Amino acid sequence: MRPLLNTLTIGVVAASAACQSGGAAKPPQELIDVVGIRAELLQIARAEQSYLAMHSMYGTLEELQMEHLLVDAPDRRGYAFSLSISGTDGFVVTASPADSGKTNWPTLTIDQTSQITEK
Repeated sequence: MRPLLNTLTIGVVAASAACQSGGAAKPPQELIDVVGIRAELLQIARAEQSYLAMHSMYGTLEELQMEHLLVDAPDRRGYAFSLSISGTDGFVVTASPADSGKTNWPTLTIDQTSQITEK
């Protein structure tokens, strides 16, 4: 039964992403990978909020990992992540396609408001 549940979940996610993109058809692998990247960005934002509460400042990705706030090895799905910190004011994490086969895929960002934007 779990494979059916996973298939249904992927189908719902793909349909939701297609609706959000204005109905433009995207390849299923892009939809799946972008959902994974979104989840990774949200995990990083939650880790940053925890780090801020513990240290009164935002941390680098390495510092978040050393504090065990990012416990799972990230599945980057052909994306490169960069983090820009503005002291205690905020941060921006950017996920950009790094795989040569993903040149037209979106770049995603998240900041201290936990809002993800897609370009």
